[in-house]
Amino acid sequence: MELAPGQIPMGLLPAHHAQAGPDRPAVTMGEDSLSWSQLEARANQRARAYQSLGVRAGDFVTIALPNGFEFYETAFAIWKLGATPNVVSSKLPRAELDAILELVRPSLLVADLPEAPAGITMYAKDSQAHLSHPADPVRVQVAAHWKAMTSGGSTGRPKVIVDHNPAAWDPTAGALLQQPGNTVLNPGPLYHNAPFSVMHAALFVGGHVVEMGRFDPLRALELIERHRVEWVNLVPTMMNRIWRLPEDQRKAFDLSSLRTVFHMASACPPWLKERWIEWLGPERIWELYGGTERQGSTVIGGAEWLTHRGSVGRVQPGSRMQVMNEAGEPCAPGEVGEVFFLPDLGAGATYHYVGADPKRQGEWESIGDLGYLDEEGYLYLVDRRTDMIVSGGANVYPAEVEAALDAHPGIASSAVIGLPDDDLGQRVHAIVQASPTTGAPDLEELRSFLAERLVRYKIPRSFEIVEEPLRDDAGKTRRSALREVRLAGSPRG
Repeated sequence: MELAPGQIPMGLLPAHHAQAGPDRPAVTMGEDSLSWSQLEARANQRARAYQSLGVRAGDFVTIALPNGFEFYETAFAIWKLGATPNVVSSKLPRAELDAILELVRPSLLVADLPEAPAGITMYAKDSQAHLSHPADPVRVQVAAHWKAMTSGGSTGRPKVIVDHNPAAWDPTAGALLQQPGNTVLNPGPLYHNAPFSVMHAALFVGGHVVEMGRFDPLRALELIERHRVEWVNLVPTMMNRIWRLPEDQRKAFDLSSLRTVFHMASACPPWLKERWIEWLGPERIWELYGGTERQGSTVIGGAEWLTHRGSVGRVQPGSRMQVMNEAGEPCAPGEVGEVFFLPDLGAGATYHYVGADPKRQGEWESIGDLGYLDEEGYLYLVDRRTDMIVSGGANVYPAEVEAALDAHPGIASSAVIGLPDDDLGQRVHAIVQASPTTGAPDLEELRSFLAERLVRYKIPRSFEIVEEPLRDDAGKTRRSALREVRLAGSPRG
């Protein structure tokens, strides 16, 4: 396989960076660090162990591991063999895992499970068998697809998104304002695309990844100060939890090393983004919008955002973007429609699905988001098409209502869904996680709070107070699943 100028196989990158500094930390977790020479040696041992179990170039290998040294060792071992990592949550229910394995048919599952699924060869998380293999370099091959991430999709059925970039990288080319050798903080689960991609991108250019494990807002600030972190990727849920810390705690840490804060994966309420810009300065706050499929993306910096409040930016080089109505016609500026992208190299150039078909209008592809463009080509997202609520003939976008709810100091997180209503067709129902510090908000006070921020028909008709978080560590919530549970019974509130 012919590589682009400057690129080398991902499987060779640990050795490349180990030559420059064998004892430099590649990954730190707690008080322990994995040096570049250790990462190279252990990835070689794992590659030989996996090869002995049948992994060959061109195969998928499913990783179902929690964040940790084993995860990174495994990913690089897979790339050394010319195989493609298929990443899933280590906590997937068995039925979901079985469905993904049936789609992917991997030659190996590396997992934290008590026993292997039927018909699947498994290498257990706690196995030490690879340590009996030599640590010297293996013959490295290049996979045609560097990753295959898993998504539940809007239908609830799993799909696998196979990336068309080969497993090769230029070790001098940082991604998303990362610079070679940067120290970066990972507060997110590696089974989600953004943490997986940006953390490995940092390692590809010789960076140092500081792992958190499970996200904690106070500990995130402590780690940034302690390790002089220069780059971090957050989701709005994390940003909100950090912002909700008592001001004396939030301002007690030295964050002067932090050059770049990227956020992505879900919509960021404008009020929250403004607070972060005021706190850290607009030059440090950046946002990316785009799908795992890489059909296209938008990026916007904090200073630009202040002049286009609420926008996620303009389309980046390499693709075109269009907002279309249901007839497939381009929308006028300010008119809400579905967001479509088209890569310069054509539809299907950047990925393919296993287990699903892309949604297309001609050659243009959508990942299901609604939004509008302004006169200058800046994109403003509204919500997911599948989550839109039609109440009394009016369109209500859950993300807008959730942003207003989450601005209330008594709310830790929220999810808004539509439930059947004999009069309105659907009523707006809010599921609210109360703040652990203030307790559940008074509902009448909450309605008054929302009335200052939302038109009357968007204010939820019913509320439900819950204790459990409504979003995962990557800021994702499955509104469709929450709705199905409520339809099976009677909501409280």
